[in-house]
Amino acid sequence: MEYLTFALTKGRLVEPTMQLLENAGFTCSEMKIKSRKLIFINEKQKLKFFLAKASDVPTYVEYGVADIGVVGKDILLEKKRNLYELLNLKLGICKMAIAGPISMKEKLNQGFPLRVATKYPNIATDYFYHKRKQNVEIIKLNGSVELAPIVGLSDVIVDIVETGKTLEENGLVVLDEIIPISARMVINRVSMKMEHERIQDLIDKVRQQL
Repeated sequence: MEYLTFALTKGRLVEPTMQLLENAGFTCSEMKIKSRKLIFINEKQKLKFFLAKASDVPTYVEYGVADIGVVGKDILLEKKRNLYELLNLKLGICKMAIAGPISMKEKLNQGFPLRVATKYPNIATDYFYHKRKQNVEIIKLNGSVELAPIVGLSDVIVDIVETGKTLEENGLVVLDEIIPISARMVINRVSMKMEHERIQDLIDKVRQQL
């Protein structure tokens, strides 16, 4: 029997994801032991797990290095990889939103041209051009985008918002919500055909825990 390989997003999603899989009957005790290992194996169930940066998870799955991935919907929308998205795991719940000074709300609503700072240029472009039909200049940033409107680099930002506390502390507010975000389970297209029975069994058992 071949291994089923999982690419999991590093960070705070790991623990709830593993707990969900464990509740569904798919475990990996190696992951509970502190070590420098990069790949973790459950030999009995023929499962392999590795952790990757969120933005890399869809790539590992699309190219078949991993059969199954767990990653946020924000990354899937931004990267647009060729995968099956099969389950909303309801973990890491937040939202993608437009935020900025309250003074920008009227300009946003009236369709004025704006400068938009974001880590998610594809999501921002798609939203403003196709849904709002609004002309904007997208500025790609990699760090804390909340800084951009404060220092005058942009009028507004497009970013993940969880509690809104960071925005509030910096004098910013949510001006519009784009889409709800949560962790999703994605499957490599070839794996879904080659290992359909095992993967479907896993999906069914995980779905029962949601």
